[in-house]
Parts: sequence; structure tokens; C-alpha cells
Amino acid sequence: MASIRTRLTFAYAITMSIVLVGYAIALSMARRERGYQDLGQIAITSSDQLIALMREARRSGDSLTTLAIDSAIDPHRPVVKPTQRLRGLLEPLDGHFVVLDWEDRILIRSGGVRQMNDTAQAALARVGASLRPGARAAVVELPSLAMGPMLLVARRDTAATGRHISRLVVGVPTGIAELSSAMLAGTALMLAPLVLVLAIAAAVYVSRGTFKPVDEVIAELGAITDGRSLHRRLPGDQSDEELARLTSTLNAMISRLESSFSGLRRFTADASHELKTPLTVLRANVERAMSPRTSSTERMVALEEALQEVARMTDLVDSLLTLARADEGRFDIHREPVELEPLVRDVFETAQILGEDAGIVVSLPVAENAVVSGDPVRLRQLFLNLVTNAIKYTPRGGRVDVGLRRIGEAEVAFSVRDTGVGISAAELPHIFDRFWRADRARSRASERGGFGLGLSIAQWIAHAHGGTLTATSRLGRGSVFTVTLPVPPAAEEEESEPVMKRA
Repeated sequence: MASIRTRLTFAYAITMSIVLVGYAIALSMARRERGYQDLGQIAITSSDQLIALMREARRSGDSLTTLAIDSAIDPHRPVVKPTQRLRGLLEPLDGHFVVLDWEDRILIRSGGVRQMNDTAQAALARVGASLRPGARAAVVELPSLAMGPMLLVARRDTAATGRHISRLVVGVPTGIAELSSAMLAGTALMLAPLVLVLAIAAAVYVSRGTFKPVDEVIAELGAITDGRSLHRRLPGDQSDEELARLTSTLNAMISRLESSFSGLRRFTADASHELKTPLTVLRANVERAMSPRTSSTERMVALEEALQEVARMTDLVDSLLTLARADEGRFDIHREPVELEPLVRDVFETAQILGEDAGIVVSLPVAENAVVSGDPVRLRQLFLNLVTNAIKYTPRGGRVDVGLRRIGEAEVAFSVRDTGVGISAAELPHIFDRFWRADRARSRASERGGFGLGLSIAQWIAHAHGGTLTATSRLGRGSVFTVTLPVPPAAEEEESEPVMKRA
């Protein structure tokens, strides 16, 4: 398949050739028309000279025509005959002209006309008689005329020629005009191959310069072969708007690829790290349980610890599978009208039980009911993840407040506020990244750390329901997580009255 450069080169060359041929044809036609105009002017000038000769003869008192009976024509009517003065004045002249009488018969023939055959002379007289004196010149193809078409002009001047002469018809061969236009067209066609070669050379030169930045972009892209070179960026050529937009789009794509590769490497490393610890513990417990020196009590303890690690790895795999299906868009949300107030109360009751074990006070100050379109199981998972996360990072004696408030007529917000350890400003933008945990070493040491996937799953559930999940926090002063969900207009009429509760 030909490259774009080759196709553009040939398209440019062919276009130039077509333009040249069209220009040559138009120019030859214009030259031909101009030639006819020039020939017409020559015929008029010749007729003026002939009329001037006849006028001068009449001024000197010479008669140009006489009336006589010609039995060969009509024995009862006189016909016009040219005088010897008129014959001696006009017949010796060169050129092509005839003088016609009042019945459009030829009185005088020039030397050029007398050299024509009878058929051509008759045609010349017939066409000349049909021309109105002073009208526009006409190009006529005379039969059996070797010199080709002839341009005819009819003139009449009664004061100069007398009343017996109806018109003077002057002809000029059109071969000069035809030859000029033909030579012009032929010259253009002869130059066409040279122009074609020059057009191809110019097109190659222009396309080479035009596509040079594109070749550089291709070379730069070829150098970015794997994930380790995605930090490189394409140089932008601001002088070319299209190329600048292309490089900008490609750089944005490379940035997204770099982020994806970085996230994939980090995800693989974190997943391996998360699986390594439980697998190590599981292996150690299995080996201890299989040892012949282990008592039955110690063997049961080891197996119980191994079962706990298996359950932990199962939760991790389930979370990873959930996120993977969410990324691929294969995780369906089963939507139905959901009343949030009973759902939040159910989550609050579970949070109270978890808070008692951790020595934390959990309260529900406000619960304003709203009906949303969503999956009740996933919404409960979303709310419970946020509440358990707040309890996990709140020290004993702290407080967690859960609330459900309406925001206008079209939104409802579920919030979780805690008095826990908080998150620093530098770490806050990363809290929804997978496997991210603030102060990981301390969370593991206190056995409160999870896998770092809970907030990622919570954010996906919020987005899947058309909502948002935001967080604000100050280190050492606690955090606030807020889920905002849209309320469908159809559901507003079915909502119950707001319910207030103070804990």
C-alpha cells in the first residue's frame, strides 16, 4: 500500500497536469476568439479601403455601374453591369472580396475569389447576401475550399458605391487564428511531461519537509517500547497547529499509559505483599500442625490460625475480583427504589456493636429519609465500609457520627465523621488508591489494618450509582467522608416525611 507521502505527491502532480491542460485549452480558446476579433477588424479595414476607392472614383465623376439588357438573364428587365472603371479599379486587387448588385448577383470578384472554384464562389455570394451590412462577422465553412473556413464581413455605403450595389462582402481566411491557437495548445501539451516531472519533484520536496516532523514523532514513539520508557514525552512543534494537537494528544495518552502501568506495577507489588504474609503464616501453622512433636491442643490452635489466614486471603481475593469486574464494566448494579433511612439505621445498629467492642461512641444525629434508585446490597456495603473504616482508625474513647441529610430536592448526602487519627494533606489525594493505607506499620501492629481496598470499592459503588464520594481530614483531628447520591424526580413524590433522631 502506498504511503500518504506518495499519494500526495502523485495527487499534486496529476492536479498540476490537469490544471496545465485546462489552462492551455482555455488559453487556446481565448486566443482563437481574440484571433477572430483581429481578423474581423482586418476585414473591416479592408472594406473601408475598398469603399474609399469607390468613393474617390465617384467624386471624380466616374460611373461604377450601368444598366443593360442581358438576354441570358432576363430579356425584359435591365440588369446591373460593372463599368470598365470599376473593373479596372477592383479586379486587380488581391484578397477575397465580392461586390453584389441589388439582386445579390456578383458584379466584381477579387483575384483571390477568381481562384476559387465555382461552388465556393457561389457559396461565398450566397452567404454574403445573407449577411446584414454592418452586422457582426460570421465564420463560414466554404465547400471545396482548401484554405479552410473564412470570416466574412458585409459593408454598404450608398454614397460611395451607388444605389445599384447592395453590399460589399470581404472575406479573411481563418487559418491564421486557427494555427495560432493550435500552436499554443500543442506547445502546452509538449510541455506537459516536463511540467509533470517538475511537479513531482516539487511535491517530493514539499512533502519531505512537511512530513519530517511526523517522521520524528514516529521515531520518538518507536523509542517508547515498554513501560519503563513511558516517562518520555514527544517534542511539540508549536509552529504547526495540527502537529501540535497530535503530539499533545499522544502525550496525554502516554501519560495515561504511564499512570496505568505504574498503577499495575504498584497493584501487583501490593497484592503480592498482601498475599505473602498470610501465606507465610499459613505455611508455618500447617508445618506446626504436621509436626509429630505438636500436641493436639497446639495443633488445633495452629489449624485455627491457618483458617483465619485462609479467610483473610479469601476476603482479599473477593475484593480484587470485585474491583476487576468493576474496571471491566462486568459488574451489574441491580437497581430498585431504595429507602435510605431504614438502610442507614441498619448500618448504624451494626456500627454500634462494633463501636462497643472498640470502646467508641457511635451516634446517628440526623436521618432524613430519601428514596434513591440503586442496589440495596451495594449501598449497604458502601455505608458499612465507611463506618467500619472510621471505627478502625478512631482510638478508644473517640466518637463516630453518622448522618443522612437532604441537599435540596435532587440529592441526599450520607456522612461519617470521626475523631480518629486523621490523614495528612500529603496523603489525602491517595486515600482512594488501591492498597493504600495511612501509617501502614502502625495499622498492622494494632491489627486494625485491612487490605487498603475498602475505600476503592466504596468509591466505585458511589460512582456506579451516579454519586460521589469525597473526604476531608486533618491530621490528629479526625476525618469526614461524604457520599452524595442523586434522588430521581419520580421518587420524590413517594418519599416519607423526614425522620429526626438524636442519639
